[in-house]
Amino acid sequence: MAFRYYYADIIRDKMPEFRGTDEELQERIDNISLLYNSAIKVLETRLEIISDDFDKKHSYMPIHHVQSRLKTFESIMEKAGRYGIEDPINNLDTVRREILDIAGLRVICNYEEDLQTMSNLLLAQEDIEMIKVKDYCDQPKESGYRSLHVVVAVPVYLVNTKKMVPVEIQFRSIVMDAWASLEHELRYKNKGELKPEIVSSLKECAEQLHYIDERLSKIRHEVLKDDNKYSDY
Repeated sequence: MAFRYYYADIIRDKMPEFRGTDEELQERIDNISLLYNSAIKVLETRLEIISDDFDKKHSYMPIHHVQSRLKTFESIMEKAGRYGIEDPINNLDTVRREILDIAGLRVICNYEEDLQTMSNLLLAQEDIEMIKVKDYCDQPKESGYRSLHVVVAVPVYLVNTKKMVPVEIQFRSIVMDAWASLEHELRYKNKGELKPEIVSSLKECAEQLHYIDERLSKIRHEVLKDDNKYSDY
């Protein structure tokens, strides 16, 4: 099955406390796989169409590329524990209600100003429900991390029903994504711990890159103003 991402026998080995048969467990996790994989596909298509239409109207494609991911079942269960959900393997409906980033998209745009534009265009679609927004662009995290996080509910049409499925979308500029990806790699290689002086250096790099991001945007507008190709953008 193309949608199947988790397998009951593997999960049963790690979580023997599930009360039910392997067939029941497989059905429940197949539902999760199908719904969240489908939600990712829906949003990828919506964003591609928006970007293509923007290109047609303005001769400019704001989205550089899109990445997607579905949390592993182990990661979902671990986060459920941190959220205080008791016996999560036997309370998957509660897990799905409480954890909003089981499915995720990372939308990499060319410039920081494109992030809000793409987010607004997506949220303007009448069947997309906005759940919450966290703007780390103007108010970055202590580490220096910048991004626009938007959690939406997207409609997934099944054979006999429609489900609204939450997906977390991270909108980043190319520059933001470069810093975040490298910072994550450094933390991963060092098991999540970095010396204070390294953290300080990374934050300084983030601030310098933010300045570069802004300069590149200004240069872009100067160029577009000169040749008047995208004056309506």
